[in-house]
Amino acid sequence: MTRLGFVIDKKSCIACHACAVACKVENNLPDGIWWNRILTEGGDNMDTPDGTYPNLTMANIAVACQHCDNPACVKVCPVGATYKDPDTGAVRQDYDKCIGCRMCMSACPYTGVRSFNWEEPNYAIGQAMGDADVPTHQKHVVEKCTMCWHRLAKGLEPACVEVCPARVRYFGDFDDPNSEVSKLIREREHTKLLENRGTNPSVYYLV
Repeated sequence: MTRLGFVIDKKSCIACHACAVACKVENNLPDGIWWNRILTEGGDNMDTPDGTYPNLTMANIAVACQHCDNPACVKVCPVGATYKDPDTGAVRQDYDKCIGCRMCMSACPYTGVRSFNWEEPNYAIGQAMGDADVPTHQKHVVEKCTMCWHRLAKGLEPACVEVCPARVRYFGDFDDPNSEVSKLIREREHTKLLENRGTNPSVYYLV
């Protein structure tokens, strides 16, 4: 068995957004679409702290599809367009099957990790610039993080992990006790998003 996922070190994230940009470019995401976002736990605006100087607090949190072991989205998809990959544990989307009902978006407890293409995809430079193996984006289709499955097929890490300058993103197999991600969650205090929802996310945050 294989259960691939991410470990993200919240303490060391510098909110450079390199992971979000790399994801957008690698996956040829249309204008206005982001699969990976860096949110600020602090003030009312991005990159602003909470509190009054000198008593300020701020943290960064990377949010994308949590690739749940018990995904709510898969259960509600009426056509099987949202499915769990048996080889990797990744939650995937089949664009050709998707009917645009957005039931998966409604069922997912992680707000904003999925997007919907209301119109034909448009690009800032007028043409595709991502990996040639990325499926063509379509109108009226739900999209989200794919774990860069096209890169995994070549033995590469997801683009967001490869480009992180602070090296706060880790990727591996949680079913392998000797993997780096397994060792990290054994040795470091960590949390997961909305653990009380029973989805069992495959993204762990070191705190």
